[in-house]
Amino acid sequence: MAGVKGRSGGRRPNSGRKGKAEEQELIERLSPMDDIAHKKLEIALKKGEAWAIKMFFEYRYGKPVQKSETNLSGQIQVTPISFFTDDEEE
Repeated sequence: MAGVKGRSGGRRPNSGRKGKAEEQELIERLSPMDDIAHKKLEIALKKGEAWAIKMFFEYRYGKPVQKSETNLSGQIQVTPISFFTDDEEE
């Protein structure tokens, strides 16, 4: 149902992941700046910048596993639903 207001699914122009060629082009354009970026990160790490330390550990060792607890001790209220055909009425 393309074009229906309120729907966000489906294919749209310029959506989704960029093509492999575009991705490769960006990598090639940024590659000459690798040394600069590494040096700036090194400087920030030596200054003790929290963002740099966090980023270093996340890339070096991976993000820690996030756990979440769910407490389902309460009761759930369910409203009954009635289904009617065109020839039935309430």
